[in-house]
Amino acid sequence: MYAQSIITDPERSMDLANLNAFIAIAETGSFSEAGERLHLTQPAVSKRIAGLEQQLGVRLFDRLGREIGLTQAGRALLPRAYQILNVLDDTRRALTNLSGEVSGRLTLATSHHIGLHRLPALLRAFTRAHPQVALDIQFLDSEVAYEEVLHGRAELAVITLAPETREPIRAVAVWDDPLDFVAAPEHPLARSQLISLADVAQHPAVFPGGNTFTHHIVQRLFEAQSLTPNIAMSTNYLETIKMMVSIGLAWSVLPRTMLDEQVARLPIPGIQLTRQLGYILHTERTLSNAARAFMDLLDSQRDDLA
Repeated sequence: MYAQSIITDPERSMDLANLNAFIAIAETGSFSEAGERLHLTQPAVSKRIAGLEQQLGVRLFDRLGREIGLTQAGRALLPRAYQILNVLDDTRRALTNLSGEVSGRLTLATSHHIGLHRLPALLRAFTRAHPQVALDIQFLDSEVAYEEVLHGRAELAVITLAPETREPIRAVAVWDDPLDFVAAPEHPLARSQLISLADVAQHPAVFPGGNTFTHHIVQRLFEAQSLTPNIAMSTNYLETIKMMVSIGLAWSVLPRTMLDEQVARLPIPGIQLTRQLGYILHTERTLSNAARAFMDLLDSQRDDLA
């Protein structure tokens, strides 16, 4: 009811630009970072928030030095702000879809690894088949891309899928992505004839970042055997992990598609790791014709693996 009154009451009508600024600050915790996201100066962002606070008659942010936090009113507004913008976006897409044309803007989030190793051929085929679609591709960690879809800032995300996905997000697996333990060819583990997970745990490791789905997959493997890996370093970028492994700093786990002469695979009896790559969408949002066309292309890849 609060959100509805904001829209329908002329004296309290809210500028959508101001609402976007409010969301950007709430998410980044910074007026300057919100300005960078919106391509605005910090004074321009401050002006929008001042206008919004004047329209609503409440203060939305507490400003304590450099710390920015939502007030009680701000916390109450945030979910309604998402709702307002998502309803408008859904309405625009629903009306555009009536023409049946595959056109307009498709905001697609993807991880760096998938963008480099899985999507180029698909994107090439898609742009040739649908030249009227403007692709807006955002390269993000899979976990961040998940949030982009959840909050309606991306229609689809092609990512490493979480072990469990809850409504309103739906996950569709497209590729199996086997993972291998690896080390530099001269590493002691690579020169051993037979190694166990316990042997691996004794050596320093470079792991995917602790917030990544891949990290959790590997961590659970060690926990199942009551082992603790010796994590010396971590990073979210698999190419960086491969480089650090190749120079002998540590062992790690990498997708099999990345293995070459720079790293040696460590066969561990009884251990087979894999992760699922695929796409996610928000089940309560209207998808554009462009998003549906891209989903069809991804589904065709899934069928090839079946």
